[in-house]
Amino acid sequence: MITLPKTIRFPLFILMLNLFIALLGQGMLIPILPEYLKLFHAGGTVAGFLVAAFGAAQFFFSPLGGQLSDRFGRKKLIMAGMFLSVISDIIFALSTSLPFLYVARFIGGISLGLMVPANLAYVADITTPETRAKGMGYFGAAMNLGMVLGPGLGGLIAEMGIRMPYFFAAGLGLIAALMTLLLPETLPPEKRTVSIRLQKGDHLGKKIWSSFKVPYFKYLIVLLVMTFGLMSYETVFALFAEQKYGFNAATISIIITLGAIIGIVVQIWLLDWFVQRIGEVKLIRLSLIITPIALLLMLIKVNLVFLLFASALFFAFNSFLRPSVSTLISKNAGDRQGYASGLNTTFSSLGTVIGPLIAGLLFDKNINFPYIFGAIMLLASLGLTLNAFRSKKGQRYTSE
Repeated sequence: MITLPKTIRFPLFILMLNLFIALLGQGMLIPILPEYLKLFHAGGTVAGFLVAAFGAAQFFFSPLGGQLSDRFGRKKLIMAGMFLSVISDIIFALSTSLPFLYVARFIGGISLGLMVPANLAYVADITTPETRAKGMGYFGAAMNLGMVLGPGLGGLIAEMGIRMPYFFAAGLGLIAALMTLLLPETLPPEKRTVSIRLQKGDHLGKKIWSSFKVPYFKYLIVLLVMTFGLMSYETVFALFAEQKYGFNAATISIIITLGAIIGIVVQIWLLDWFVQRIGEVKLIRLSLIITPIALLLMLIKVNLVFLLFASALFFAFNSFLRPSVSTLISKNAGDRQGYASGLNTTFSSLGTVIGPLIAGLLFDKNINFPYIFGAIMLLASLGLTLNAFRSKKGQRYTSE
């Protein structure tokens, strides 16, 4: 099994810490969301709009984040994203009306829109094509770890007040932002000069249009449809578990925590093993078969153990998806890693805008509809891979 060189482990640790902190605040929101929204007399539709506001900000700012990371370096964008994350958590903690919640979520989306492309590009800078899948796996594991500890910490700290978890996340975010100062910059000034010339005058519409011409466009489309389906699970799970099973915040936290722990194990110890043996493409296809099955199993009300099994299955194979697709994009990006990372986050965040809106609306019609919808979209992603990942005549992808 491939191991990462010691020289890149510390920078990778700082990157993982940043993403962990950023996602910790998001994880804290999940188990207390039903109770929190009751303060505003809101339900599934509002939950969908809140998640969509976050995704919309990511969608609009991810291309900018990718471009600026190529233009000014990765480190500055990572720090800017972390400071905006702190501001988002503080506003969410102090909100007394729904408009302020939307503002907080939008700023939080901006923070990840700037930070995630820079992080992805940083990982691509410090890894080789052989070690990139493992680096992306650690990247995803850090995000999952935030989602693991977030619900548990959120429930515990909420005992001191339902707004306290967000003040706590803001404090941790400030520490992580300051630790980013220790990161070495990976993009030399001479390469930044090239990036400025290539991307001068770019804007969101032009960047989206230009994405049709990149060699990895097929992977971006799969990422979009895949995220669109996955968000159906994430957006309404707490409300689903409360209404269908009658579970409280503590039980919901346990389900999410155990599932996310499985995701971390998969991304740190199993992802690289599977990629080395069957390649990214086949792994993506396998995952796009298992995840919709897991979603549909959740609709069968049996008991807590059965739901834990279905959730574990979903988390395990979901954890293979994004790192594998991101690795394929990075391998085809050449020396424009920041640009490719920005498109990666843009197409993903577009899915996080539309998916939650539909999931929230469907949930208020019938609590099972978001999961049926999510399964359909994931199967649609599988259909895309059967054509989009087919190599040209006489060629073959090394990942297959």
